Amino acid sequence: MTANRKGGRKPKIDKATHRYVFRLTDTENARFLSLLDQSGLDNKAKFIVSLLFERKINSVIIDKGAMDYCTKLTQFFAQFRAIGVNYNQVVKILHTNFGDKKTVFYLGKLEGLTIELAKICREVLILSKNREAEHLIKKQHL
Repeated sequence: MTANRKGGRKPKIDKATHRYVFRLTDTENARFLSLLDQSGLDNKAKFIVSLLFERKINSVIIDKGAMDYCTKLTQFFAQFRAIGVNYNQVVKILHTNFGDKKTVFYLGKLEGLTIELAKICREVLILSKNREAEHLIKKQHL
C-alpha cells in the first residue's frame, strides 16, 4: 500500500478485467434463472464462472409444502403432549375431589375422548408415512 492512500477498499490482487457477452433466448433465460435460483448464489457472474470452470454448486430445493406440513405436525404433537399433561392432572383432580361413582363416570367419558384422540393420532401417522413415501418418490425422479 502506498502512503498516499487515505482509505477505502483494498485493491484486489487479481482484478477481473476481461468481459464476455452472450445472448439467450427467452426459454434459455428462464432455465438460466431457474438454475441460478437453485444454486443459491446471488451474483450471476459468479454463477456463470462457477459453471464454466466446473466448480461445485450446491442446489438447495426447498419444498414449501413439506416445510408447512412439518411445522403443523410439530405444533400438533406439542398440543398432543400438552393434552397428556392435562390428562394426568384431570385424573388426579377427579380422584381427590369426587366420589367413586362420579370419578368412574367422568373417567369413562375421558376414556372415550382418549380413544378418539388415539384414532386421530393414527390417521396423522398414516398421512405422514404417505407424505414421506411421496417425497421419496419425487426425490428419486429428480
